[in-house]
Amino acid sequence: MINLPTEFPDFGLTPEQRRHAVRGHYYEWPGMDGERGEIWCYSDRFSYRAGDTVALHVSSTAPTFSMTIIRDGGAETKVFGKSAIAARWQDTPDQCSAEGCGWEASFEFRVGSDWPSGAYRVTLTADGRDGKPIQSHHVFIVAPQPGRKPGRVLQVAATGTWLAYNTWGGSNHYQGITGPNRDQYSPIVSTQRPWCRGFVVLPNDAPRVPLEVAVPPKTVPRYPHMEWALATGHSKKYASSGWASYDSHFFRFAEQAGYGVDLASQHDLHFSPEILDGYDCAVFVGHDEYWTWEMRDAVDAYVERGRHAARFAGNFMWQARLEDEGRRQVCYKYRARSEDPAYLRGGDVTRATNSWEAPEIGRPGSATFGLNATRGVYAGWGGCAPRGVRGFPVYRPEHWAFAGTGIYYGDLLGADSHVYGYEVDGLDFEIRGGLPYPTATSGAPEGLQVLAVGMASQVEESADIPIEDQFLTDEDGRFTAETLFGDPSDANLEKVKRGNGMIVNFPRGKGEVFHAGSCEWVAGLLRQDPMVERVTKNVIDRYLGGK
Repeated sequence: MINLPTEFPDFGLTPEQRRHAVRGHYYEWPGMDGERGEIWCYSDRFSYRAGDTVALHVSSTAPTFSMTIIRDGGAETKVFGKSAIAARWQDTPDQCSAEGCGWEASFEFRVGSDWPSGAYRVTLTADGRDGKPIQSHHVFIVAPQPGRKPGRVLQVAATGTWLAYNTWGGSNHYQGITGPNRDQYSPIVSTQRPWCRGFVVLPNDAPRVPLEVAVPPKTVPRYPHMEWALATGHSKKYASSGWASYDSHFFRFAEQAGYGVDLASQHDLHFSPEILDGYDCAVFVGHDEYWTWEMRDAVDAYVERGRHAARFAGNFMWQARLEDEGRRQVCYKYRARSEDPAYLRGGDVTRATNSWEAPEIGRPGSATFGLNATRGVYAGWGGCAPRGVRGFPVYRPEHWAFAGTGIYYGDLLGADSHVYGYEVDGLDFEIRGGLPYPTATSGAPEGLQVLAVGMASQVEESADIPIEDQFLTDEDGRFTAETLFGDPSDANLEKVKRGNGMIVNFPRGKGEVFHAGSCEWVAGLLRQDPMVERVTKNVIDRYLGGK
């Protein structure tokens, strides 16, 4: 077992700066680097296919820049390089997070016919005004060409969640500069803006959200990932979403393990659901919180037809909508019932951008992936099980997913690599004869087996933590209570405050679903945990028809 340090890491911040790192609203914006100058870019779309033209929209204080493009997979492969590309500073609207930057295209290039599907990392470098280089990073996806691809896996990047957490320009679905007092999160976020710092590349020592500290009792919570972000100039949300923190780790692992793996965006799933047809196995990983109705339709139909969905991800929570040909994502979230046009203008309330568990939507998350966030959520940070299990407690070790792991009933899967957290998905369940079963009212699909269950919380425990030191508080718990039971009363909060995270498996139609419901499963792949790697391979091998 890993011996955890008992002291929080020190990134050189004062107590006031540490508080601002967690409580404050800081973000990337044009002009933030002042006299040094800066360069930013975005592409016109999230994903392309071979032969497509990519338009890069660049705003730079330097008159020229150089650019390299690297395929970021099991190995890094340079596919493109060019220097002395002309650029200029382009004005940016105040509400660019919601409206888009509106920059003119600065450079175009064609995706090579020999560029394999995957993530392509763009690095722009120019001269800063102080003589030192300035840089920015971007990532785009090359999606696969149509056609049958036996033996290959399709990974679907959680781009809806990337969009929701992107802090560039000041607003996302969490904090923002919208509203009359410029202090509200934005229910609308645009794809037409750069990714925030830390979404594309990160150093290996960047902290993840779950605490790697043995927290003494009665300790005021600390959030090392946010402290590190403020200290190093990264986005406050770098550890909550993005290619660098989550999706990349599965893609690299799969290629290094010898699997053929292609990559698509959730936008591809929404607008071109037939992209799934070439594959026997589709994989979803990391922090995967925002989905549209159409994305779920695509996965449900795919599995019904006899294919397989493997989700190593957590926090299946919000229905979103895409507008303006996918350039805008809409999710009103906590304000949906008071502000979403789906409620207010006689619209289709089933498409309301609320929690999937809202009764009026009528499509609980568990219907697609077996689990949902409203019965799961926080573990391993703040006042939510900060000293709890770091891995999944296993109840059914005889299941095929655990073959070759040597794991026993009651063992923890992935504890050494901390795969359990920071947000997990669960179900209402009961124990009979020492084994967990979904309750009759849980919404679990028929035939669902619960393989592992850990504890989580919807509410930050407050007995030893002053309210001013709580980050998570009980707001999410009260929202869940109102969503499920009609009002956020103490009595209803009591019904939902205790959550769980599960690993489940169930058949659907002619196909099958496996779901390890934790954001941090990829940490086990990043940290090369043999048990986590073995389970991941067992699932992929079975779903590719190898076993």
